Amino acid sequence: KIVKDLKGAEYKVVNIEKKEIKRNPLPPFTTSSLQQQAWSKLHFSAKKTMYLAQNLYERGLISYHRTDSLNLSEQALSEAKKFITEKYGKGYWPGFFRKYKTKSKTAQEAHEAIRPTHPEKTPEELKLKTKLDNQQHRLYDLIWRRFIASQMAQAIFDSTTVDVLATNYKLQTTNYTFRATGQILKFDGFLKIYQMKMEENELPPLEKNEIVKLKKLIPSQHFTQPPARYTEASLIKVLEKEGIGRPSTYAPTLDTIQKRNYVKKDEKKRFQPTEMGILVNDILVEHFPKIVDIKFTAQMEENLDKIAAGKEDWVETLHNFYEPFEKNLKQKYQEISKKDMKEKTDKICPQCGSSLVIRWSRYGKFYGCSKFPKCKYKESLPRPTLGIKCPKCEKGEIVEKTTKKGKIFYGCNRWPECDFALWDKPNGETCPKCGSLLVIDKRGKISCSNKECDFTKNGKLK
Repeated sequence: KIVKDLKGAEYKVVNIEKKEIKRNPLPPFTTSSLQQQAWSKLHFSAKKTMYLAQNLYERGLISYHRTDSLNLSEQALSEAKKFITEKYGKGYWPGFFRKYKTKSKTAQEAHEAIRPTHPEKTPEELKLKTKLDNQQHRLYDLIWRRFIASQMAQAIFDSTTVDVLATNYKLQTTNYTFRATGQILKFDGFLKIYQMKMEENELPPLEKNEIVKLKKLIPSQHFTQPPARYTEASLIKVLEKEGIGRPSTYAPTLDTIQKRNYVKKDEKKRFQPTEMGILVNDILVEHFPKIVDIKFTAQMEENLDKIAAGKEDWVETLHNFYEPFEKNLKQKYQEISKKDMKEKTDKICPQCGSSLVIRWSRYGKFYGCSKFPKCKYKESLPRPTLGIKCPKCEKGEIVEKTTKKGKIFYGCNRWPECDFALWDKPNGETCPKCGSLLVIDKRGKISCSNKECDFTKNGKLK
């Protein structure tokens, strides 16, 4: 009905609003925001970001990188002002020092925000004068630009909002209003050195009561979507918001849940809980609901802050927590140990003739003898295949596997008869150049699995 109404409607400009919009720069980095931006802009994991930041800190190029503070020293502010006015002109200096306050309730603010120790050392200069590798240089560039931009003038836009009324006089239907918004950058300010996602759309000159023509009508229906899965950046943001952990624990936490195979990443680098992760979570929620409650860690951090401030006694605090926890742990250990975690099967153990059961290890399910530990026979469960025939033996199919250290790879399901294996996930296509399987790497790039072949999906060389 709406489409029918709109096809024969007259479109009139009923309102035009013009205004100037000013946008402030973002604050300098904390550990959390650095990890989020390094993931979004540079595709660095939290672990890699902290490793590279440690290198830069040890070289004396940046301030301490494990911090939840947005504070900046007077010396740093003065050096930033000097650099901005000399490099870009007085127009890019706001006329005052920008000082930021952290929004985190559990912030300890024991250190400064993350910043370059010498703002005059630009990324371009460091690239020529130091032996920084490409990744170190890219992270320094991100930190330097964010700090300098945090002390620069606002960006100014000219914004125009136009309301267009659609009326179908023949059908005498209800009016429909369309709104178009456009903005043009008037003064770049801090955007001169720190790019952000901005929509810069220029609208054509229009006047109120002007009749405009319909060029194209695109019907589109949208439904409410479930919350998106977490990426490293979005999960760190939630950890900080909920007061779970400290700047120094974000990266190790993400690393641990992956190493223990509680989660894995899909093709878009989003976390997905594994069967193992779901099982562990269910057990912990059932037996230790208070410990795994999202508010527990935040409350514990608050108690530790009170101890540091001399408002609570540390011995009493630990005693109040640990004594009931220890009793509960011993009790639950017996209950969980007695609980039958095995799944019965119809399979027979080839070594002793007993029945096989499905057991759990840290890497997932497997078949094991029901007489364990007397009989230690075990075998892998059949894994769901990717629907791709093994190019080596041409009898088996490719399945997702896990190394002893929890790293995912792809191999033939006829192992050990066939030892074909790949680190990157095959996409089911073959290389038009050499016939080998095409694979998708960690960055989503499609290329040939044959190391001697230079073919990629977009035609570029590896």
